[in-house]
Amino acid sequence: MILVFCVIPAFAQTDFSKVEIKPSRVSGNVYLLEGAGGNIGVSVGPDGILIVDDQFAPLADKIKAALKGLGEGKLKFILNTHWHGDHTGGNVVFGPEAPIVAQTNVRKRLAKGSNVPNRIIKPAPKEGLPVITFDQAVSVHFNGEEIRAIHVPHGHTDGDAVIYFTGANVVHMGDQFFNGMFPFVDLDSGGDVTGYIKNVADVIAKVPADVKIIPGHGPLASIDDLKRFHRMLTETTGIVRKKMGEGKKVEQIKTEGLGAEWKPWGAGFVNSDRWIDTIYRSFSARSNAPK
Repeated sequence: MILVFCVIPAFAQTDFSKVEIKPSRVSGNVYLLEGAGGNIGVSVGPDGILIVDDQFAPLADKIKAALKGLGEGKLKFILNTHWHGDHTGGNVVFGPEAPIVAQTNVRKRLAKGSNVPNRIIKPAPKEGLPVITFDQAVSVHFNGEEIRAIHVPHGHTDGDAVIYFTGANVVHMGDQFFNGMFPFVDLDSGGDVTGYIKNVADVIAKVPADVKIIPGHGPLASIDDLKRFHRMLTETTGIVRKKMGEGKKVEQIKTEGLGAEWKPWGAGFVNSDRWIDTIYRSFSARSNAPK
């Protein structure tokens, strides 16, 4: 039996039989697989294959076929950037083939499941759980480079990791980056808008100008794309916070909107109203927190 865990609403009704997995070379040994759900990063070389995230279980055979087209080596490692099912749903299929590596909170949330408004997520089976976990960072020395997973706290969730392919000069940011669209910040899983913005700024400060960036969702990106994303985060958050300071309620802020420049960013599965809700809720929780 194939289970799909934590399906983001936009993918809940996806006809997986019609999904095509599209491979493209990023740099060095690193490739990108696009399909339905989170983007998959792939390292292919003499040591075999390493993947970052694995989308949904019903797509596993298509993902395997795409990987075989990139190289004949065996799958050796699976890295999860966070726990959501559009990035970890394939764990249940790939887990028996290779060890799953993730931040400590990813295993905890997958093992526990979740019951929040409009979402009941069953615990993942043993085969879908990470078997190697880390708190702050871990490195896999593979295919001639150090592949470094670094935990970024309380951003998209409380268990996010950014993956640095240090030789290929590629970064996979998971859902710390939605290229060209408003992000989903999972406040019910330890996410935080302020932390999210800080994590993006930290990546910008660390990476070279010519880095290639795999976002969790959206097309392959450059540092300029990431900087534009960061500007969107800071400016839209600033708009909402200013209106909150004026005593405006969330529905009034939605009616007034975020301005013409950012309107196209609401065309993804997080529209403008939902992004305003997220900002409002995140900063309301901060203002009500015990000092």
